[in-house]
Amino acid sequence: MSRIGKKPVVIPAGVTAKVEGQLVSVKGAKGQLEFRVPDEVAVVHQDNAIKVDPRNETKRARSLWGTSRAQVNNLVVGVTSGFEKKLEINGVGYRAAVQGKSLQLALGYSHDVNYPIPAGITITTPKPTEITISGVDKRQVGQIAAEIRALRGPEPYKGKGVKYANEFIFRKEGKKK
Repeated sequence: MSRIGKKPVVIPAGVTAKVEGQLVSVKGAKGQLEFRVPDEVAVVHQDNAIKVDPRNETKRARSLWGTSRAQVNNLVVGVTSGFEKKLEINGVGYRAAVQGKSLQLALGYSHDVNYPIPAGITITTPKPTEITISGVDKRQVGQIAAEIRALRGPEPYKGKGVKYANEFIFRKEGKKK
């Protein structure tokens, strides 16, 4: 039994949710999001909450039960408070700046890297070595953070590169004489 799947997703005040077949759409102060629930899972809107249950007792239905409930909960949290990821840049001369609709990164290459900012995402640079990515869709915010980190991932000797704010980099010892 899924412990997460058993809990209904409570719809807070100021948020409207609609369930049409397998499509769940949620609208709130920050925007509107949709999620198509897999066919193995039944979704019902009742008593100002959304309840998710498996249609049968197959392994696939049980595994999608908790996942679907978490996805629906992410929709509700996204339209009420949104999601945010923070990145840190370490290295001499490494910096970031937002210019118009793109993020300009100096990451030690012979050229600056320009990353286009997609619609629905806000990227800010409070300091030249910090990047804050925010938006309503948790999946999109996480994907963009991963793509920016992949441009120059942290290396294990000096820790230079782009890393998540809460990430710990295991350090290696350098060469010895």
